[in-house]
Amino acid sequence: MTTRRNFLVKGGLGVAAITVSTNLFAADSETTSPASSYVSKRPEVSKRNFTSKAVEDTIVRIKNKIKDPKLAWMFENCFPNTLDTTVNFKMTDNKPDTFVITGDIHAMWLRDSSAQVWPYLPLIKEDEALRKVIAGVVNRQTKCILIDPYANSFNEGPTGSEWKTDQTAMKPELHERKWEIDSLCYTIRLAYHYWKTSGDTSVFTADWKKAVALIVKTFKEQQRKTGVGPYSFLRQTDRQLDTLSNNGLGNPVRPVGLIVSSFRPSDDASTFGFLVPSNMFAVVSLKQLAEIADKVTKDAAFAKECTALATEVQDAINKYAIFNHPKYGKIYAFEVDGFGNQLIMDDSNVPSLLALPYLGCLPVNDPIYQNTRKFVWSKDNPYFFKGKAGEGIGGPHIGYDMIWPMSLTMKAMTSTDDKEIKACLTTLRNTDAETGFMHEAFHIDDPAKFTRVWFAWANTLFGELILKLDKENKIHLL
Repeated sequence: MTTRRNFLVKGGLGVAAITVSTNLFAADSETTSPASSYVSKRPEVSKRNFTSKAVEDTIVRIKNKIKDPKLAWMFENCFPNTLDTTVNFKMTDNKPDTFVITGDIHAMWLRDSSAQVWPYLPLIKEDEALRKVIAGVVNRQTKCILIDPYANSFNEGPTGSEWKTDQTAMKPELHERKWEIDSLCYTIRLAYHYWKTSGDTSVFTADWKKAVALIVKTFKEQQRKTGVGPYSFLRQTDRQLDTLSNNGLGNPVRPVGLIVSSFRPSDDASTFGFLVPSNMFAVVSLKQLAEIADKVTKDAAFAKECTALATEVQDAINKYAIFNHPKYGKIYAFEVDGFGNQLIMDDSNVPSLLALPYLGCLPVNDPIYQNTRKFVWSKDNPYFFKGKAGEGIGGPHIGYDMIWPMSLTMKAMTSTDDKEIKACLTTLRNTDAETGFMHEAFHIDDPAKFTRVWFAWANTLFGELILKLDKENKIHLL
C-alpha cells in the first residue's frame, strides 16, 4: 500500500528507493555538473516525460553561476524533476491536458501539481510547448474540481484507489477525498498567474467558470453557517490524524466567517477546523477570482460575491486568529475554532504560517508575521526540531525529530537576511543523503534516514529558490 509517508530509508537507499533510482533517475552520462564526480541523476533524454528548451537553457545558465559543484549538481537534478518524471501531456478535444503525479505516488494532488509546475511559469513566454503543458494542468484541474471539489487527489481515469473503502462520497476518479482549502486555492493561484504571465485567457472556459463557482459554493458550505455541510470523512486506520472525529465531521466550530479545512496541506486532520494559513490563502484566491471575473469573464455578480467573501474571511482572521503570545507578542495561530480555542504551532507543509508572504497573504515585513516567524522557527513551536544535521520544522505527518527540507526552502524564500539564507542552503546541501534530490523529511541527526526518495514538489521548490536568488543577484550565496 502506497501512502504519502511512503517509506523511511535508513542508512542510505533502501530497496524501494533503489528501484526508483534505477528506473527513473538513471544517470545521463553525457550531462555532468561542474565537478566530474557529480554525474547528473536525470533520466536519459529519451526517457524524460517532457523536455523544455527554456528549462534546459536555464539549467545551463544557472549552473555556470554556481560555484559550489554539489549545489550546481542538485539544481540540475531537482529543477527539471517535475517535467522529467511526473507530467503526462496530451491534447484532449483540441485542448492541452496535463496529468501530473506527485512522484512516488501515481496520483495527481491539486496542491502538488500546481506547485510542481509553478517554477516554470516565468519561462512560458519563451517556450510555447511549456506554456501548453501548464495550460494543460489548469484544464485538467478544472475537470477534477467538476468531479468533486472536496477531493484532494485524483486518478488519471476512473480506476479506483486504495482508499475506495473510506467512508465518504468516493468515486472511481478519486485517489483520496480529504477536504483541504488549499487544494482549491492552489488551482486558482496557478490559473491566475498563468493568465497574468501569458495573457492567454483560453483556460477560462465555460467549464472553468462552473468549477470556480463550485469552489466558492464549497467555501461557503464550509463556513458552516447553516449546518455542518455535505462533507464527512472516516477511515479505518491506526493513525489518529488520518480520520475525523465526531462521526467524520471533525471537532465543532462556531460559524464566525472562517472556512473549515477538515485536513491540513500535509493531509493530516486539523484539530480546530479553521486552519489559519489556508484561510489567509483563500482570501488571496478569492481576490484573484474577483479580478478574473471583472477583467476576463465579465461577471460582475460573481466578482462581487468573491470580494464579499474575501472581506468576511479576512475580518474573521483579524478577530479570531491573532494570539497574544507571552514571549513573542501578537502572532498568528495555526488553527482556531471560533469558540476561543487556538492551536499555537506551525507545520512544514505549505500553506504554513512561515509561508504566508510566499503565497501573497501579507508582506514579509508585516509585524505580526515577523513575530510569528520568530515563534515558528524556535523551540516554542512544538514541531521545530534541531539536531546534529540541522534545524527546521516538521509535523505530525512524519513525527518527532524529522525535519522537512520544504521548511528550510520556505525559510530562505521568505528571508531578507543573507546569513539566514546561506544557513538554509548549507543545510539543504548537506542533508540530501548524497542522492542529489530533496526529500519529504530527514532525521535531525542522520540525513541518511529520510522519507520519499521521489518527491517532485520538494525538488522543483528547491529549484525555484535558486532561481529567486539569481534574480535577486544573490547567486554568490551559493
